[in-house]
Amino acid sequence: MAIIVDFPSGGSSLGAIQDEGLTHVELTWVEKRIEYWIRFGSVAREKILDRRRRIVSFRPGTAFAFVRWAANDFGTIISRLDIVRAVAQGTAHQTLPFVRPGGDILLKVEGWPKVERVLQVIDAVEQLGIDPEAVSPDHWRHIHNRMAAGQDARAYTLDLHRAYLLRRQVQP
Repeated sequence: MAIIVDFPSGGSSLGAIQDEGLTHVELTWVEKRIEYWIRFGSVAREKILDRRRRIVSFRPGTAFAFVRWAANDFGTIISRLDIVRAVAQGTAHQTLPFVRPGGDILLKVEGWPKVERVLQVIDAVEQLGIDPEAVSPDHWRHIHNRMAAGQDARAYTLDLHRAYLLRRQVQP
């Protein structure tokens, strides 16, 4: 992973990077105010803009979890988690704030109880010894749909993961 340090004089921070076909995510960290971070995903490049902002970039096909939390003097005002698959340049995609050009949104939740539940699911996948980035996209969609319906989702298992890996081998 390459880390580039740049201190632009202003303007759009996402405009300060070269495209190169990567998906770029702008992260901000202002302690106890704005906390945007990546929970999982293989970062291809990172560009530090200043002490509070940086841009991380992902190669096409990479899945990553983007967590956004913000608060004011009265408490939490936003709590979101998106699991996104980076897309190749010129392919159809969905837009998402702070993500350029966008991506294939596999899971989207709002509100701390749902965000916390997804973080627990990610932890459970890691306890199986599976990188969450390598989990079947269908499983993340399943989690999203079950949560939207207010129902419990099936747990990801080693058998499901093996079946996904075998399916990927035979698909063109």
